[in-house]
Amino acid sequence: MTPPPPATADAAMPRHIAIEGPIGVGKTTLARRLASTFDCDLLLEAPEQNPFLPRFYRNPRAVALQTQLFFLFQRVEQLRAVHQSDLFQPARVADFLFAKDRLFAELNLDPDELALYLQVHAHLEPELPRPDFVIYLQAPTEVLLKRIQMRGIAHERAINADYLNRLNETYARYFLYFEDAPLLIVNAATIDFANRDQDLQALVELIRERPRGRHYFNPSPQLL
Repeated sequence: MTPPPPATADAAMPRHIAIEGPIGVGKTTLARRLASTFDCDLLLEAPEQNPFLPRFYRNPRAVALQTQLFFLFQRVEQLRAVHQSDLFQPARVADFLFAKDRLFAELNLDPDELALYLQVHAHLEPELPRPDFVIYLQAPTEVLLKRIQMRGIAHERAINADYLNRLNETYARYFLYFEDAPLLIVNAATIDFANRDQDLQALVELIRERPRGRHYFNPSPQLL
């Protein structure tokens, strides 16, 4: 996506918003809508480019390390490109936080694989830009499973409730101690950012306030 001219970007938004949460929670949908609302650049993961991912979901142990290293290098390449063009891009929304890569590695790799992964990771992370506002989307496992089934990506059909439970727990532990940027924790279980403009507008208004520290977004029934 070609970035808009700096003059058109919404001056009220943070310069780099990162959206995180487990598979199926709605990160990409929200990232697209925020980028459109704020008229800024959009940075998306590209899991469909990972040739190991379909095999990982069928047999995680067989290709876990290959899958994780591919994602690591892919995300590093994306963020390096962003860093090099920072002078020309006024703001951006990303549907991932670089730290997620290590979370998935710790969840999926055995100790020897993780040790190798961490050596590579340590050489790459210091060079990368960091977000100045993070949105963490939460939803129960049953909601995630339903959304994954609805979007109908073939290789995701092998994702089960046990894996999503462990993933939800991993994210919850990570964000419990997160202090690297202002954090907005969103109850995404009943929110529909794709189809309900009032949900999106309430979130946008909160982002424009540029809150510091940790905040929670759980719309009242009137917004649902």
